[in-house]
Formats: sequence, C-alpha cells, structure tokens
Amino acid sequence: MSSTPDPRTTTATGADVRVRFCPSPTGLPHVGLIRTVLFNWAYARHNGGKLVFRIEDTDAARDSEESYQQLLEALRWMNIDWDEGVEVGGPHAPYRQSQRHDIYRGVLDKLVASGAVYESYSTAEEIDARNEANGRAKQLGYDNFDRHLTDEQKAAFRAEGREPAWRLRVPDEDLTFVDLIRGEVTFPAGSFPDFVIVRAGGIPLYTFVNPVDDALMGITHVIRGEDLMPSTARQLALYRALIDAGVTSFVPRFGHMPLVLGETGNKKLSKRDPQADLFLQREKGFVHEGLLNYLALLGWSLSHDRDVFSLEELIAAFDIADVNPNPARFDQKKAEAINGDHIRMLDAADFAARIVPYLAGAGLIAEQPTEEHRAIIAAAAPLVQERVQLLGEAPGMLGFLFVSDVEYAEDALKGLPANAAEVLTASAHALEGVSDFTAAAVQDALSRALVEELGLKPRVAYGPPRVALTGRRVSPPLFESMELLGKDETLRRLHALVAHLG
Repeated sequence: MSSTPDPRTTTATGADVRVRFCPSPTGLPHVGLIRTVLFNWAYARHNGGKLVFRIEDTDAARDSEESYQQLLEALRWMNIDWDEGVEVGGPHAPYRQSQRHDIYRGVLDKLVASGAVYESYSTAEEIDARNEANGRAKQLGYDNFDRHLTDEQKAAFRAEGREPAWRLRVPDEDLTFVDLIRGEVTFPAGSFPDFVIVRAGGIPLYTFVNPVDDALMGITHVIRGEDLMPSTARQLALYRALIDAGVTSFVPRFGHMPLVLGETGNKKLSKRDPQADLFLQREKGFVHEGLLNYLALLGWSLSHDRDVFSLEELIAAFDIADVNPNPARFDQKKAEAINGDHIRMLDAADFAARIVPYLAGAGLIAEQPTEEHRAIIAAAAPLVQERVQLLGEAPGMLGFLFVSDVEYAEDALKGLPANAAEVLTASAHALEGVSDFTAAAVQDALSRALVEELGLKPRVAYGPPRVALTGRRVSPPLFESMELLGKDETLRRLHALVAHLG
C-alpha cells in the first residue's frame, strides 16, 4: 500500500508555472469565483508564469452565451488578464470544452488501449439490487462488478441494445498528495469505487474532461476551492492512467482555498446572497482595486498590520503557500471601508471620470456630459473623494449641483433648529455683501454673521444653509459648495427654504 505522493508530481517553479481558471458559464459571476481567478492570476504573475482561461461549457441545459459574455465582462472590469484561452488563443486551442469532443474521444481511445478503463453496463437499479443482496450499504454505490466481465457477457449486453459507459480502474492503494495550502492529504484505498468518465452514448463527464484539459494544457498548479477536494482523489487516480497512457508526463500540484462564508452563520456564501453578486457590488460603486484588495484578504494577508495594498504589492508578495486554510467570512462593511481607502488613492481626474456613470445612471447628467457638467464634476469631485466609500454615493452627495429645485430630505427638515428661518435670512443678508464669491470669503462672511453676531455654534449655524443648498444633512463642504453654485443660485436657494418653512 502506497502512502507517499506520486514521484511524478511536477516540480515546476518560476516561469514554468501554469495555472488555469475554468468556470462554467452559468448564472452571474460571483465574488467567490473572482477570488479563485484572483489567486490564480496573482500566483502566475508573482512567478512569471502563465494563466490559462478556458470555459467548461459541456452542460447544454445550464450553460449560456449570456453568462459567457458576463464572465468576460467581469474579468475585464476587474483588470484581470490571461495569457492563453478564450478570446486570446494559444497553442492548446480550442479553449471551450464544447469544441473539444474529438480530443476527448482520442484520449479515451488511449485509455482503452492501455487497459486503464473498461466498459460498464450496470444500471443504477442493478447496482442497488446487488448491494442489497450482498448486504452492502446502498450509499457505497458501484461495486466494481463490470471490471471482470467476459467478452461473452459484454456481447450479450450489447445484443440487448445496451451502450456501455466507461469507468476508470481506480488503483487499489492509498492516494496521497501534498496540498499547497493544507499539507499532506491521503485518500485511503477503497475510499471510492471505479467511476464513470464517459457516459453511455459517448458523453464525457467533468471528472474526465477537467483533468484531461489540465493535462493537455500543461497545467502545473491547480488552485481551486476547498469544496472540490473530494474530486481530487479521482483526479489523482485519473492522472496515473493518463501518464501511463502517454497523455502527459506529470501530476500537477493541488491547492484548495478556504471556503468563503456569508456574513452570518457558518454556511458557504451562496450565489443568492447579495454580497456574492459581483455586478451588484459594481453597481454599488466598488472600484476594482478595492474589491480585489478585499477578496485577497479572504484567506491571505500582506502583513499582520496592513489590510490596504495595491495590486502591484499583492503580486510581489503573493504565494499560495501563505493562504490560510481556515474559512474566511465576507464582511460587507470591511469591504466598503477598504474600497473607500482605494477611492482616496485614486488620482483626482481618475475619480472624477469614474463617478460619471453613476451620475448619469441617476439621471443627473447625460452619459456623455456637456463641457459645463464636466467642469462642475472636475471641481466638485475632490470635495467628496475623501468622504465616500462607494462611487454610488456620488449622486447623493453631488446631485444638488445638477438640479434647479432641491428636494429636501425628511430627516434634514426634521433636524433643523427652531430658528432656521432666522439663520437662513441672516446668511442671505451676509452673502449679499460678498463680491468675490470664493469659499474663503463666504466662510468669513457667514462666520461673522452667524457665529459672532448671532452667537450660534457652527453646528447649529451651518445646518440650515446646508439643507437649503443640498436638501441633505450631510453634504460636501458647505463653503466650497456655495462657491460652485455661485452667488445668485446660493441666495435663491437660501430664500427658497425660508419660503418652504413658511
């Protein structure tokens, strides 16, 4: 009985490292999927190796072209590039499983010739009946019965019109490998029976095509989720057969990343959880730098005292061996806080450009802003860049600059002091005398009129003018906002709120 890793396991390092990302095009991209490609991408870039992007689209009932396009959109938005694969090409094309059936048939023929696989005619009902008759638990499944069929028995089954499935002869020994994240793992002999790799009718299964593609594409490191660990035993068994049949010469290294849990409980983050929806996070206003930074923290860290880092720093430091095997919990608030840090790291012009789609989406400006609106955005963006955690907060913060009639939020009106009308009137009177309508001059005039002459505390003094200008309790800096609006519009809005208060 063997309990040591296969000596033919790859020793590839550096530029010889080849990893892959191979999603199925079903449903919307989710953050767990992006963390998987992020870790593969970072590992490839850190080593100077290659990332292969292929599509597992053999399930015609579930796969869709729309989902495929969304996967491309997701990776492009996240600025994750790949070296070979769909849309890029490479020496192992095609990179969609639905276009590789002839290749799989050729590999199956080699396995048949080497004796690694055999015809299996047993139906599920026959397997259950044999297990029951032999006092064998039903959940143990297939009993390797067809391993020993004679040519006469096979011919009899074919005469009945049965088509065979093809099963792999699983080695009768322990299967051991050293996980890149978890250390040595052993699957004891007898842990699983001979398994189907190609269904009756010639339909290849995931347990066959996934490792075959990895083998043919020279993948050296398979980095994937912990939930796929059970299939690794079957892949190790199949790899032995593929090597013996001359399909490949080595077994890849495997690394199984920790599960990502939802915000509560100990359940894996579900595709149905709002946090899992990548495009919903984009809609909220995540920048790709911030979201990738946070996703990297779901199992890895740059250092014990630093959560915010650039993608360049991630690549320079990332090693899959440093990933923590324990489950990681998705924390929306922490993700948003880290995103806010990345927003503040953006160049001012870059930030201004990134909030344009959100302002347009809110109906405040056109998708292609006018020159006037571009100038307003350029001037106003620095006022909120230090205050937002999500780009989606920009319309609420800056919307007042693009409307003629301010809508007063209910909480803003309720928070006004009893003397709000007096404060607004005094503010208007003070500002009428300001000729050079700059933020500094506005602040000086209002400070004298409201703080010194009326004896108000700044918090009370500047609340009513803020509501008059923006309709909100929280807004960009007041004096700079007045400068952006200009003297006439500022005075009009101050008088409008006085009239509204009656």
